[in-house]
Amino acid sequence: MHDQTNHNNGFYYHFYGHQTSSARNWLILGIASADGKAWVHTAGKTTNPAELWNHIPADSIFQKSMAEACEAIINHIGDKVVYINVDNNLSIDCDCNGNPDPAELADLGIFASLDPVAVDRACVDAVRQSPDHGKQHLIDRIEARRAPHLLDYAEQLGLGKQRYNLVEIK
Repeated sequence: MHDQTNHNNGFYYHFYGHQTSSARNWLILGIASADGKAWVHTAGKTTNPAELWNHIPADSIFQKSMAEACEAIINHIGDKVVYINVDNNLSIDCDCNGNPDPAELADLGIFASLDPVAVDRACVDAVRQSPDHGKQHLIDRIEARRAPHLLDYAEQLGLGKQRYNLVEIK
């Protein structure tokens, strides 16, 4: 969404277990060219999408690359942005997967914030705090991908805070 008059931006995302960085992930990769996506996914090793899979870094390095790319985008677009994460059909796989694992966790709601780090932290916390037994595979994926590292590093870069105040609207 983009309002030409007020220069306000909104980003709408589906939360998932692959890297668990919905707001920040789609902010980066939703805007990036194919070459830019290759650059981010390979942590600066190549801009050639055909070479991407030959240069995949360790998850911790990839997470830092994601946070740094997000920093560049936020610096470019400014702070008049609302980030919306939709926590439904929660699968361990990224939306880019053409054959994702089926959802195992009940829908948790829609989360919104002016802070991309806070909204992603709220989504991770909602998964962890859910009484749904289907959450374990998603939590395991979040941990296996070292996704909390991305939240820590994004906060370190000044992209937002992991502390938030959750307000429920019914």
